[in-house]
Amino acid sequence: MRTDYLDNDNPHLPSSSSYRAGWTSSSNGSSSRQRIKTENGNNNNEDMYSSVHLRGGAPPPDYFGHNREEITRILIQALDDLGYSSAAQIVSQQSGYEVESPDVAAFRAAVLEGKWDRAEQLLWGAAGRGLVLAPGADRNAMRFRLRQQKYLELLERRETSKALVVLRGELTPLCKDSPSNILSSLSRYLMCQDADELRSKAGWDGAGGLSRRRLLSQLSECISPSVMLPERRLAVLLETVKANQIEKCLYHTTTDPPSLYSDHMCERSRFPTEVMLELDKQQGEVWQIKFSPSGDRLATCGSAKGICIWDTRTFNLVRVVNGHDTGVSNIAWSPDDSMLVSCSMDGQAKVWNSHTGELVKALEKFGEPVSSAVWLPDGQSFITGSLDKHKSLCQWDLSGNLLYTWTRHHRTEDLALSPDGRWLVAMDDQCALHVYNVPTREHDWDVYLESRLTSVSVSQDSRWMLVNTVDDEAQLYEIETREMVQKYKGHSGGNMIIRAGFGGGASENFVISGSEDGNVYIWHKTTGTLVHKGEGAHSPRVNSVSWNPRDPGMYATCGDEGKVKV
Repeated sequence: MRTDYLDNDNPHLPSSSSYRAGWTSSSNGSSSRQRIKTENGNNNNEDMYSSVHLRGGAPPPDYFGHNREEITRILIQALDDLGYSSAAQIVSQQSGYEVESPDVAAFRAAVLEGKWDRAEQLLWGAAGRGLVLAPGADRNAMRFRLRQQKYLELLERRETSKALVVLRGELTPLCKDSPSNILSSLSRYLMCQDADELRSKAGWDGAGGLSRRRLLSQLSECISPSVMLPERRLAVLLETVKANQIEKCLYHTTTDPPSLYSDHMCERSRFPTEVMLELDKQQGEVWQIKFSPSGDRLATCGSAKGICIWDTRTFNLVRVVNGHDTGVSNIAWSPDDSMLVSCSMDGQAKVWNSHTGELVKALEKFGEPVSSAVWLPDGQSFITGSLDKHKSLCQWDLSGNLLYTWTRHHRTEDLALSPDGRWLVAMDDQCALHVYNVPTREHDWDVYLESRLTSVSVSQDSRWMLVNTVDDEAQLYEIETREMVQKYKGHSGGNMIIRAGFGGGASENFVISGSEDGNVYIWHKTTGTLVHKGEGAHSPRVNSVSWNPRDPGMYATCGDEGKVKV
């Protein structure tokens, strides 16, 4: 693999390193290589290379149970990635293995240099015998990606007539079985007034950015690893090892990455189990608590009319927001921490400046209580959930204008939005969850449970959905597959709203829940193992919990006795 194609932004890598292991012998001629020819382009019969090592006899056939060729090729690539190109070349020569074939190296160069005709020629090869693809890869789909990049680069250079030829003569024939909106989107780019507008609308950083490198990375996933290793393969494998160790660690809350020198396991003594302080300025019962996205502030609300905002660095009360006639059942921070939406039993939702406490906008009154709200990722609009069937799901802008009303009339008791802005999950009062596609606003699927639900939340990676029930059980679903993958038991549901959520750092390794019995329960997300039971946290019940998104060693709980504990 050529290091000048790996990372041009890394000053520690050499500017060029060209070698193709297996195409040169070691300096003393101690190894020779036989190339085994098979039908090129057949995913099941790929080009394989075998080496006969003469010096010192044949080497062991494997490396402690791992394929010798795979290990060696990955090591050669890793050495080159690290900037040790000479060492990589020596290992390549001595082993007789190559990271990638000459055709693949030429294909890589063609893509990164913008030689699109050459790239297509190598992709298809003479007489249709082109690059060996991974199982399930589509050669036409790869060709479409190449031509799309070619089209965008022509538009960027303001060669509109040539771009139009590519659109009509090269891209359109490849879209016969594709959705029409693909071509429509590409056609609209012809109307861009300049290169900046094109790059903005296409979400593309241009020929001078990283677009070619990203294209190569996408295409490399379609090429068989027997002829082209995926980029930075050793780093990916090591990251997987770390992730697996973190996933198996019952008490992992540190943000420090595990060392590769030893197996990772956090000590239980480092897990947050002790109450650091109590906050008692919130009047009446405390129903909901939420850390801001930055983790710098904590907002609380409940049966009283006010919202308390605390600075989590000092835990001083910095703001009390008043403006509702009855209790505030829920709150939602904007993505940048600057605003709060309050949801009240009086049928009103209001937007507040979280720094000054000033009212930004009061929405038109609902017929029944507003139960919940979630912000879109761009912070320019939000969605409310209400028990009012005619306004159960509504999207609003910051000026209070109603942008959209979903027409499925269920009484919404809680809402969750995936951080990627793709999925909206609405919990009704009839034991069901309703999942909507946010960009299309279409209803996608439902989950019907046997008991009433008390809360729903979505993980930060937008992959998991957690629902709490009155039947002493929380359930974890994978959103894409729609499958329930784990259950969490031990807490008490009761007939009140008891909230659960994710927490424990960037990986969100834990599920935390309040309980009717006044205890706090924390489980390991993957295994379902009960990690901690915080007895007597509140009286009579723990209504809500919130884990600080920036401090994996801090979470907060609240209860009917009017206290918040950190």
